[in-house]
Amino acid sequence: MSTFTVEATLIHLEHRERSVTADFLVDTGAFYSLLPAEIVERLGLEAEEDFEGVLASGEPVAYKQGEVRIRIGRRERTTIFVAGPPGCFPLLGALTLEEFGLAADPRHQRLVPGRFLGHL
Repeated sequence: MSTFTVEATLIHLEHRERSVTADFLVDTGAFYSLLPAEIVERLGLEAEEDFEGVLASGEPVAYKQGEVRIRIGRRERTTIFVAGPPGCFPLLGALTLEEFGLAADPRHQRLVPGRFLGHL
């Protein structure tokens, strides 16, 4: 499976003048989106809730999580983020993709509309 990045803009929930645009690695194996500590600090985001997870390597981790506004293309949503360590690469997780109704097309390295509605 190939990996690819997409550009997205993060916006503080209450102070919309605080924003950061970055390239995000699309990671459908990650449930939440991951933000490097320096972006969380730069935006002044609150990350107070505990999150315990497991890295792809199997290593258990404990981070904080919070909420942020995110813009992909012309659309915005509020999503949950995990505050990762300094220097980590921003990840766009499955929850955020679903909130936008998007799916990963790794063959063409792009996001596409998600069309699966489940069993009706």
